[in-house]
Amino acid sequence: MANSIREQQDILEKLKISALNPMQEEALVVIEKTENTVLLSPTGTGKTLAFLLPLVDALDAECTEVQALILVPSRELAIQIEQVIRDMGSGFKVNAVYGGRPISKDKIELKHTPAILIGTPGRIADHFYSDRFSKSDIKTLVLDEFDKSLETGFEGEMSEIINQLPNLNKRILTSATQGVKIPSFVRLDNPTIINYLKDKKESRLALKTVISEEKDKLQTLVDLLLHIGNAPGIIFCNYKDSIEQVSTYLDKNRINHACFSGGMEQRDRERSLIKFRNGTCQVLIATDLAARGIDIPEMKYIIHYELPRAIEEFTHRNGRTARVNEKGTAYILQWTKERLPEFIKNIDPVDISKKTPFTPQFWETLFISGGRKDKISKGDIAGLFFKQGGINKDQLGVIELKQDCAFVSVPLSLANQLVEKLNNSRLKKKKIRVTVL
Repeated sequence: MANSIREQQDILEKLKISALNPMQEEALVVIEKTENTVLLSPTGTGKTLAFLLPLVDALDAECTEVQALILVPSRELAIQIEQVIRDMGSGFKVNAVYGGRPISKDKIELKHTPAILIGTPGRIADHFYSDRFSKSDIKTLVLDEFDKSLETGFEGEMSEIINQLPNLNKRILTSATQGVKIPSFVRLDNPTIINYLKDKKESRLALKTVISEEKDKLQTLVDLLLHIGNAPGIIFCNYKDSIEQVSTYLDKNRINHACFSGGMEQRDRERSLIKFRNGTCQVLIATDLAARGIDIPEMKYIIHYELPRAIEEFTHRNGRTARVNEKGTAYILQWTKERLPEFIKNIDPVDISKKTPFTPQFWETLFISGGRKDKISKGDIAGLFFKQGGINKDQLGVIELKQDCAFVSVPLSLANQLVEKLNNSRLKKKKIRVTVL
């Protein structure tokens, strides 16, 4: 156990985490000793690390087959968990597979079998059907955001997958929502439940309504953004058509933003999140797909441009702000003739007449056509920008390194100049393209 403690401390240092929170500490002990665990905790409290630490600790370094399977409801969550595992630096191979990318890419990666496989139910079921790897050594199953994964439409694939795992000895289910019935095919016998949802009463979330005289609420939305000022936040819509309308109106008002919905290509969705994370844009217009399971920073606010249709949607949207110990505000845009759902009660309207100039875009994102598979590191990229690009540390923003590419935020005023200097240069013997994203 002493070795495990030292290894966990090394992982925390790599993740730049000083200490585990009480939920993570309890989960670590329970998951290690328990066959079936249900972990309930609010969004943003660190559930991913809570189940990954004991999962990695239980892996057999001598085994060459898949040992742990993590099923998730969205591509974004699969990518996020894969990145966390890579950042942990455990030495175990991990791969994420999901719909929206070529299955040929999966086949190439799975030729070198990972110890940990992450995926959406549809894509995992495809690989199971084709027998692309052995299932006999899969001892641990994680259903992350299980309430979403077990919704109608997923159950057939989930049942098919679980019924092909003969040697499971550990099941871990996580969620930020309580009261979801777990189907019998999961075979979750006598689970230990770790419930930190009660801590939600200590939330520092402020709820405010903003009254709109117009039904489309577009000008009220712009007025609200100008009232809030230059802070990162998400505007939630119910439909992709609504996102397009809001985006067009924000363009007219010169408010820089990105869009995120299930109707977009996976590559475009991922790039929207990259630009949002690195500060190239500070407003994300999204459907409920962005309410959970994606890797984005702490929000100062979220806006319900269209009212949520269920309390679960309301809860998960609000969970994007006021996370852990931070403060945040959820604004509810309400047309004068619109009735609020029963689950939104006793919220006073707020005056947004006071305006704060919305700061124009200062950063731009550059694309680099080289990544981890080319043995390129963040340090290599930083060195290129400092030496050949001639910029200083304050002018180099966030670097996101992927398997086959990278993204770097730089001052808008220097973006085109850096493209001219760095395009077709070499990194680790690879000739790279550098372009504005």
